[in-house]
Amino acid sequence: MNQTMWEEADKVIAYAIQRVLPDHAVERALTQMQTGTGKLLLVAIGKASWQMANAASRVLGERIHDGIVITKHGHAMGRIANFTILEAGHPKSDDQSFIATKKVLDSVSELNEEDTLLFLVSGGGSALFELPMITIEEHQNISDQLLACGASIAEINTIRKRLSHVKAGRFGALCAPARVFAIVLSDVIGDPLDIIASGPAYPDTSNYDDAIAILRKYHITISPFANDILKKPTPSALPHVKTVVTGSVSELCRAAAEKCTQLGYETMIITDSLSCEAKEAGRMLSAIARYYQPAKKSLAFVIGGETVVRLTGDGKGGRNQELALSAAEGIAGLRNTCIFSVGSDGTDGPTDAAGGYCDEVTNETLSKFKISIPQVLTNNDAYHALEACGGLIITGPTGTNVNDVAVLLIKR
Repeated sequence: MNQTMWEEADKVIAYAIQRVLPDHAVERALTQMQTGTGKLLLVAIGKASWQMANAASRVLGERIHDGIVITKHGHAMGRIANFTILEAGHPKSDDQSFIATKKVLDSVSELNEEDTLLFLVSGGGSALFELPMITIEEHQNISDQLLACGASIAEINTIRKRLSHVKAGRFGALCAPARVFAIVLSDVIGDPLDIIASGPAYPDTSNYDDAIAILRKYHITISPFANDILKKPTPSALPHVKTVVTGSVSELCRAAAEKCTQLGYETMIITDSLSCEAKEAGRMLSAIARYYQPAKKSLAFVIGGETVVRLTGDGKGGRNQELALSAAEGIAGLRNTCIFSVGSDGTDGPTDAAGGYCDEVTNETLSKFKISIPQVLTNNDAYHALEACGGLIITGPTGTNVNDVAVLLIKR
């Protein structure tokens, strides 16, 4: 491993994530909140929910009557005031998701027009905050099919939200007549409020025809009962809900680029709206690396967004690990060159890694272990390959979630 490149990659990752922690973003958004004369209830959902709730607690203190936080298993960072902290399944809902969601619904069932709900939303909320209108078994089956076929997060959520008691604006409707102030930490390109966490407090802009088109596109099978549920109307307006979007992948990319510049690289942000297969993104970055290899000055290229993985095997990994590993062959032997990709939440797929790193010696190292990168990618087993060559990036849960960032560094 090129130790100098690894150390600089580590500095870029640490700096970028620190800059997009939700603390200041939540504090800024709270200046816009207007509360009623009744009680103030806090509900936070998503992989960044603990950090968001903790920030709100510091600002509002005892003004918050009660709070419930639902985050991913292992993402809670301790107690917060008198809040109930619950952990649940992601990327697939589990029994704890349903139990936690029912607890939230119980807590808002008696709100009146004088009360206020502070609703903190971050990525991952689709799985964590869920109560299906179909059987749990079919809910899991549909989720498995969608995750395996390479559908985008927007397409997945278009289906899931119409099958849920709490998505597609239905949770917001259940909170009426109380006023709802929602702060949304965006993890979706373009910040579509009906897609982030499947829009529990925002009117749905998709319809039944959109859902059916996605099912046909990916050959997803559902029961006649589920099909009937898809047809049910969702709230068309939620006048008692005000939403503020804060944080985005654009900020993540700018922060990564800023650190690259500080380290002496001439830096370019290629895009903050990447949406393609992870393997293709990795190959694209390696092609850029080859083209610019003759450069006489240090260069950095930054891309952000959310790639997808098409499951063709039963290995272990995530989209950022797959992106990095798919670049390894293309940059093999290139002088002082590395490519790394991380999820801002600190978890990449169902693993303990945030992402992956490769440089000019990664391919050679794996060859010595008789590890074939094409075979690994076919089996979706990037985790074990990167583990073998020291290319796993492990940050632990970060407390934020604003998509992914990948960086190509060419040092001169």
